[in-house]
Amino acid sequence: MYKVNLCYCNTAALPRLSAGESEELLQRAAKGDEKAREELIMANVRLVLSVVQRFRGKACGDDLFQVGMVGLLKAVDGFDSSFNVRFSTYAVPMIVGEIRRFIKEGTSIKVSRSMRDIAYKTLKAREEMSVGRSEPSLMEVAAEIDVPYKDVVTALDAVSEPVSLQEYVYGEGDDSVSRLEQLSDKRCCEDNWIDDICLKTALEGLPEREKRIISLRYYKGKTQTEISEIMGISQAQVSRLEKGALAYIKEFVTL
Repeated sequence: MYKVNLCYCNTAALPRLSAGESEELLQRAAKGDEKAREELIMANVRLVLSVVQRFRGKACGDDLFQVGMVGLLKAVDGFDSSFNVRFSTYAVPMIVGEIRRFIKEGTSIKVSRSMRDIAYKTLKAREEMSVGRSEPSLMEVAAEIDVPYKDVVTALDAVSEPVSLQEYVYGEGDDSVSRLEQLSDKRCCEDNWIDDICLKTALEGLPEREKRIISLRYYKGKTQTEISEIMGISQAQVSRLEKGALAYIKEFVTL
C-alpha cells in the first residue's frame, strides 16, 4: 500500500471511518468530546493530503499541509448535521479555501507597513553608506536613519524570507542533510521537545477541572488535601479526577 511518512506519523496506518462512525464522532465532537474530535481529525488527514496535491508546486508542501489542517479543524468545529451533506463534502471547500488564501497572501507572516518602511530605509541607507568604504554596521545605519537599533533589527528580520527547516543544505538522496538535522541543543533534544508538544496538547484536551487539578498538583506542588480545599470538593474526588487525567495523558502521549 502506498504510504506517506509525515511528522513521525505513518499515514497508511491512519484510521478509516464508515459513514456511520463519522456521523457518531461528529455528534460527540459537537457536544465537546475532545477524544472524538481528535479521532475525527486523524481519520481525515488523508483528505487534507489529497487536497494539498492539487496545489503541488504553489508553495512548500509542509506549509500547505499545515494550512490545510487549519481548514480541517474549522470544518470539524463548524460542521452541523442539519447541513444534510457528508462531512467530506463540507470539509473540502474549507480546506481548499484556507490553502488558496495562504497562497494568495504569499506569506504566513504579516509585516506592518511601518516595519516595511524601516526595512526599506535601512537597506537604502546601508547601500549609500557602503559606497567607497566597507559595509557599515547596523548600529551605524540605525544612527544614520535615526531609528532605534532594535527596531532596525526587528524590521530586517520581519522582511527576510523564511527558510524551511526541511530544506536540504547539501547532498542528495540518502546522503542529504536538512537544516533541521544540523540543529543541536543538549538541553532540549528532539525527543524532548516532541514530548513537550505532546504533553501540552494532552493537557489542552482535558476538561477545565482536571486541567486545574494537574496544574495545582504538578506545577504548583499542592497536595490532594490542599487541592480539595481550594476547589471545594472531597479529597477522594480529587484523587479520582487526578488518576483519570493522568491515564488520559499517558494514553495520549504514547499513541
